[in-house]
Amino acid sequence: MNSKEIIESGDLELYVYGALPKNESAEIAALSKKDSTVLNEIVSIEKSVINLSSSIAPALSAGVFQSIKERLDMGGGNVVQMNSRRSITPNLGWAASVALLVGVALQYNKVADAQSEIGTLQNEKSTLQKSVVELELEKQQTVVALDVIRDSQNTVVSLAGQAAAPNATAKIYWNQKTQKVYVDASGLPEPPKGKVYQIWSLKLVPALTPTSIGLLNDFTKNPGKVFAVEGTGDAQAFGITLEPAGGSKSPTMEQLYTLGKV
Repeated sequence: MNSKEIIESGDLELYVYGALPKNESAEIAALSKKDSTVLNEIVSIEKSVINLSSSIAPALSAGVFQSIKERLDMGGGNVVQMNSRRSITPNLGWAASVALLVGVALQYNKVADAQSEIGTLQNEKSTLQKSVVELELEKQQTVVALDVIRDSQNTVVSLAGQAAAPNATAKIYWNQKTQKVYVDASGLPEPPKGKVYQIWSLKLVPALTPTSIGLLNDFTKNPGKVFAVEGTGDAQAFGITLEPAGGSKSPTMEQLYTLGKV
């Protein structure tokens, strides 16, 4: 092969790394003495390996590195012609191995850091999306609450605290024309676990007749504490009791929290 074919074959890189069979290595060493193009290419490859190892493999001893630099004329003198590869090739092979291992380790760490950063960003995105949904829900609930309060057609019924909860209060917004009923439960304490507030429409005459018109489910998830319940057209009073989850068929009078007449 001519010098161009040898350079393009990749054998010179293997020669520098000491990976060629002895007979092929000897042939290239002999050719480098005759062909300056081949020699210059070998020197260029060796310099590249040294630069790589010096940049990412600081554990290389100063003495070995200085010896290689002197042989490659990195200090400014003339290029030393190589009669034997015994003194250079082992050091270059070692440096290349260190460079390769350190490079692989650095790439692995970069990939691990990138994956960790991606995971963090995904968590932050999920948290942000959840916050946006919560804010939108809160906004919708606020709009509903304002519409209910501002509706001049609503009859407002104030419910006062009873023996089970003297400090509790609530308000009923009742549109007698549409029969829609909303409950402002902001004056009620948070219900215990396994309990739920139940709203009752009451007839007082000729006899006390309670009719359930809804439960205040998801109490803690409603920041405005304004709940829409079932409609009623003939209520004379409203009451709120604390019942087991799922509600009761009839009100538990011992757990009557608020009561108010229309």
